[in-house]
This record gives sequence, C-alpha cells and structure tokens, in this order.
Amino acid sequence: MLLIGQDVLTKSARRHADARSWIAGWVVTVERAGWRSLDELRLDYPSADGVKLRSGVVVTVFNVKGNEYRLLTIVNYPGQSVSVLELLTHAEYDKQRWKERS
Repeated sequence: MLLIGQDVLTKSARRHADARSWIAGWVVTVERAGWRSLDELRLDYPSADGVKLRSGVVVTVFNVKGNEYRLLTIVNYPGQSVSVLELLTHAEYDKQRWKERS
C-alpha cells in the first residue's frame, strides 16, 4: 500500500521515542500490505478499529505499544493507500477531541 504522511510518523517518533520501533515495523507492514477490507487488515493488527465520524469518514485506529498510543489513519482500500493523520497518547485519544478535527 502507498503510505501517505510519513512526515507525521517522523515527528511522532521524535516526540515519542519509545514508539519508534513499533512505528518502523508498522511502516514495513503497511508498505507490503494489500488489504482489501478492515477484516484483512485485522489479520495483521487484530486490535485495529474503524471509527466512523459524523462526516462519514472512517478513521482506522491502531493501538501502538499495547495501549500507550493510538495511531489515526484513513485507509483507502480500493486505492491501496494509508494516510497517517496523527499519533496520540492514550489519554489524548480518550478525550475524543480528534473526532472534531476530521
């Protein structure tokens, strides 16, 4: 899949050094993937979840390092791309302010 938003990942890895190795592994997996649905994506990331926003956009959320962080993405299955939105701490994610931005 085409990965869009590597700059977001780079900034996140600088800010959250403990997530660097997870992010690096995730990038490799995404670039090799050919997911056609959330069910297929869950074969690699069983805890990934699709969250539908009021706008109708579905944000795919990955748990990073267990429950420490959440990686927010938009997966375009027909277009075979993943757009990285942001990496949040678990506490930031729980405030759900991110739902208002997208």
